[in-house]
Amino acid sequence: MQVTKKEEKGLYRKLEVKVPASDIQKQRETRLKEVGKTVRLPGFRPGKAPMSILEKRYGRAVMGEVLEAVVNQTSAQALQDNNLRPAMQPKIEVTEFDEGTDLTYSMELDVMPEIKVMDLKGLKLEKPVAKVTDKEIDDSLEKIAGNNKGSRKIESDRKSKKDDILLIAFQGRTKDDGVEHDGMQGHGHRLKLGSGQFIPGFEDQLIGQKAGEKVEVTVTFPENYGAEELAGREAIFDVEIKEIHEETDAEINDDFAKSLGIENVDALRTAVREQLEKEYDGLSRLKAKRQLLDILDENHQFDVPEMMLDQEYDLIVKQIEQERQAAPEGEQEVTEEEREELKSIAERRVRLGLVMAEIGNEVKISISDQELQRAVINEAQKYPGQEKAVFDFYAKNRQALESLKAPLFEEKVTDHIFDLAEISEKEVSLEELSNQEEEEVGAARKKPAKKAAKKAAKKTPAKKSATKKSAKKKT
Repeated sequence: MQVTKKEEKGLYRKLEVKVPASDIQKQRETRLKEVGKTVRLPGFRPGKAPMSILEKRYGRAVMGEVLEAVVNQTSAQALQDNNLRPAMQPKIEVTEFDEGTDLTYSMELDVMPEIKVMDLKGLKLEKPVAKVTDKEIDDSLEKIAGNNKGSRKIESDRKSKKDDILLIAFQGRTKDDGVEHDGMQGHGHRLKLGSGQFIPGFEDQLIGQKAGEKVEVTVTFPENYGAEELAGREAIFDVEIKEIHEETDAEINDDFAKSLGIENVDALRTAVREQLEKEYDGLSRLKAKRQLLDILDENHQFDVPEMMLDQEYDLIVKQIEQERQAAPEGEQEVTEEEREELKSIAERRVRLGLVMAEIGNEVKISISDQELQRAVINEAQKYPGQEKAVFDFYAKNRQALESLKAPLFEEKVTDHIFDLAEISEKEVSLEELSNQEEEEVGAARKKPAKKAAKKAAKKTPAKKSATKKSAKKKT
């Protein structure tokens, strides 16, 4: 193997690798012998077929995997011999090869920069903390009660109105052929008027009706309806209103606590306090971590690998574009001014990621299989009812599974630095603790470059993968 350095500029390297035809032929013959041990050829026992016949029959078939193996082996050797640490997978392109001739390929890569980590011992950080007050507990309990409202049956002869809960029975059919399709019937169904639970127009036609009445409801299924046999078709539903109920506010007492699976109201308040303290601690840690990242960024200046920078930049731009497209004001392109600002943000994130990786590697931080498994379980719990799909996704996608390691690794490195640092606490109000988080929500959806950049800048180097949740409306 012959390696020639073609270009060296900053962190960029370009090598030319030439592999003799004889080396390729040796590997090809080795692979053909392995094939010959298992295949059955007329007139020969397994493993006894001559090389000339194996060449003729299987030579072309094995050449592809032989070339792949040769390139993998020789490129790794070339990097080792030249003491090169690639920042990402090198870009390899075959420039010359024909059967019986030498193999020549180019290898382009960015090498890892030399990083000298600052002294982390005694690093001074200020951690803002907020205490949970009785008022905040009361407010949280009110929200819980608001999400767990009860209902009572209307005994008077009044008509139904928006926000009423109807107990109904319904039977539907497509208007053009009178066919009753699956999912077009129900008995004892509770429907809150105005909830959008049923297809558009259905609930509106039940407003102004009385208990015991029968109503014929005519609706048109949306063009993008989940059931293809109903999409875009008009349907008629015979609906009987059995009862009308109205929502009632839940009273926060022992009975309410028991309905949530908690012993009494005192235990409920304790549980709420603990949950709020956990949330506040998370915000406090996030603020302290951002101070840490700013310090690391200020004290580590070096060129970042161009390929890593381009990848991070593309990721940020794509994320902002997706968020803007989903925003009510519609699609907004990322301007040139914004792109320049986002490029510097991408550079900061790459640099911080490299610094955190260097710190973690120095103290031999690693992620165990058990920790990775817990991360997958946590991801699955975010999508109730779709846990199996999430597990299958990570089981079949090794790259996605590996991506879960990044935030876990980063948090471990952060804990290590916090252990070395001198952290003082400063008591603040909840508003002071959380206002910055609220300001950042939707920042990337707004037009000004500085607001879009602000959100990207606050993100930590770790990347998370995400699965998407889909839902279908009922009839």
